[in-house]
Amino acid sequence: MGLFREFRQFAIKGNAVDIGVGVVLGAAFSGFIDSLVKDILLPPVGLLYSKINFQDLYISLDGTTYPSLEQAKEAGAATINYGLFITASVRFMLILFTVFLVVRQINRWKKPHQHPSDSMTKKECPFCCTPIPSLAMICPNCSSALETQERMRKTEPKWRIK
Repeated sequence: MGLFREFRQFAIKGNAVDIGVGVVLGAAFSGFIDSLVKDILLPPVGLLYSKINFQDLYISLDGTTYPSLEQAKEAGAATINYGLFITASVRFMLILFTVFLVVRQINRWKKPHQHPSDSMTKKECPFCCTPIPSLAMICPNCSSALETQERMRKTEPKWRIK
């Protein structure tokens, strides 16, 4: 039963949810983004660059020139397919940007008290007036020592004569 509770806490954490959203969106939009890149974005770019088809951009390693990548593959030639790499790179960037937009919107919908950095209790530094962790002994902003008389009394040895 403890393992299930621990797994549930892991699954509910923000990072696990963000990763899950990214994986689901990447899978769901894969076909859509692939078609967008191959059929919509790259043909006009290829037209601007003298009617280049990005699918046919390759380097044949055997020194023979082939009219297309398909014919090079049929001949069994080893090729470096940099056109396919450009297509995959554009597709990846679009998926990444889409996931970013969705996660950004989800973070906007979260309530302020759900933000992970707000879970730590804070106090105000008496010297520089910035919020700091409540258990801090030295302010990370102004380097002032924050030990109060109460802390000094708690840490003072009992045998010390006053």
